[in-house]
Amino acid sequence: MIQFKSDQGEISVSSAVFSNITGMAATNCFGVKGMAYRSMTDGLVHLLRREAMSKGVSVTYNDDNTVSIELHIIVENGVNLPAVCRSIMNEVKYVVTKNTGVNVRSVDVFVDSMTL
Repeated sequence: MIQFKSDQGEISVSSAVFSNITGMAATNCFGVKGMAYRSMTDGLVHLLRREAMSKGVSVTYNDDNTVSIELHIIVENGVNLPAVCRSIMNEVKYVVTKNTGVNVRSVDVFVDSMTL
């Protein structure tokens, strides 16, 4: 949880907010089928529904009040992977900074699967 303090009061932003904003930004990019989650029981990659897409996002809070984000995604077959990943990184940085005011240090995108 990140806290912002000013002379008017304090605001706390939970990791669930970052996860939901990040998941929505990533899935709105071209070529992204959805967020991915690797099951611990069978080791398979599962496509997450919109309600559970925060499971495919990991947010780390840094000491300098920035965040580092990891995304696990599933992409559509035939897309240019470097272009899609660059698009996701730029979109996530922009949307998170715009909506929360927190700077994003890094966005790491892991392509776990490709749909046919």
